[in-house]
Amino acid sequence: MIGKYRVLQRLGEGATSEVWRAHDDFHGRDVAIKQVHATEGRSASELHFASHFFAAEAALVGKLNHPNVVQIYDAVDDPVGGSYLVMEYVPGVTLRGFCRPDRLLPLEQVVEIGFKCAMALDYVWRQGLIHRDVKPANILAVTEGDEVIDVKISDFGSVLNLESDRTQIHRVGSLAYMSPEQLDGAALDCRADIYSLAAVLYHLISGHAPFEADTQGALLNLICHAEPVPLSDRRTDISPALNQTICGALAKRAADRPADWDTFARQLSALIVNHDVPRSKLQQLMDTERFTLLRKLEFFADFGDVQLWEVVRRARWQRFHFGHKLYRRGQEGRQFHILAQGEVEVWRDALRVATLGAGTSVGEMAYLAPSPELRLHSTDVVVTEPCTTISFTPDTLAQLSPDTRGRFDAAFIKVLVRRLHAAHEALAHPRRIL
Repeated sequence: MIGKYRVLQRLGEGATSEVWRAHDDFHGRDVAIKQVHATEGRSASELHFASHFFAAEAALVGKLNHPNVVQIYDAVDDPVGGSYLVMEYVPGVTLRGFCRPDRLLPLEQVVEIGFKCAMALDYVWRQGLIHRDVKPANILAVTEGDEVIDVKISDFGSVLNLESDRTQIHRVGSLAYMSPEQLDGAALDCRADIYSLAAVLYHLISGHAPFEADTQGALLNLICHAEPVPLSDRRTDISPALNQTICGALAKRAADRPADWDTFARQLSALIVNHDVPRSKLQQLMDTERFTLLRKLEFFADFGDVQLWEVVRRARWQRFHFGHKLYRRGQEGRQFHILAQGEVEVWRDALRVATLGAGTSVGEMAYLAPSPELRLHSTDVVVTEPCTTISFTPDTLAQLSPDTRGRFDAAFIKVLVRRLHAAHEALAHPRRIL
């Protein structure tokens, strides 16, 4: 046992701590426990760094809530037995193994990983934090077969909290991925982490870190003064846009990198949208594209990034061809659709009554209607331009977080108000409307 947690297995060990998989009987879930090494036999320097790293993460208990950031549930200060952090357990591996030349991921997967990490680190930055140790070993990968289907940023022991008055250690991180300004001890902003993420992506793409040397001094010199080998020299399937995006974020001067996370995320997303990376044979709609689509739609205008990611994961994404009937008159509604792309027409008694495009919803009475009789569709809804839709049923919508459900409710109210206004105008001015 570690405290009240039943230990299941040892996951690994670092310079200052060990990591265990354990079970939380109260919440009925597995957790990861990072336990600081006991004080016995440790030098004063080791104890100093260990206490700072523990305190940095302990200060974030319950404060980070993003789909691509490991949650920190609890912190217990126990100098004798070893203080420990209780965190979300993520089954899978780190990205470290995918940096080997013989295990490189498809380019589209690497770009999508970069996009998800950029959005997560943007969230972290908006909490007043700079991670300062973005590296493959600190990015957990959830895999399905040979495919990485999700990632989570972990290990906030080196975090710089810009809103804290507590004395913080500087010049921390992993040398191969550290920005020049970190090495210089200069003031940092989010562009230091942008550099580090770009260095990780460079490694995942090429199988080599941006700079490699036999000694620490030589590596420091390269990071501060040399340019990385162009990715197009490392492998043949690199587009100019991909090379520019990654190498541009590795610029020596922070001012020459993307100005913020949103800019860098949009650059990464554009690589997929503009087909600047090879696509898989299935040509599936990737999470990156889905997130970008949602952010452009009026229906989701008041959703934050965390809520949008929840929609990306929980919604059923479907494509419909020309002529397909989303709904038939008299059919009972069990799901509603939000149009991400394409167009539909609404017909009643052989009369077209509306044309709806991207960003609008259809079938929302399946969720809003208080009785089964009101869930019967009174119109036919026909696809007139090939559609991509996001659909939910009342049951799947109930699985969303309360915050996200609340934003759906607010969006539906706006839809109903607009439709009531249009109906009022049609009754008051029938000639003008028709």
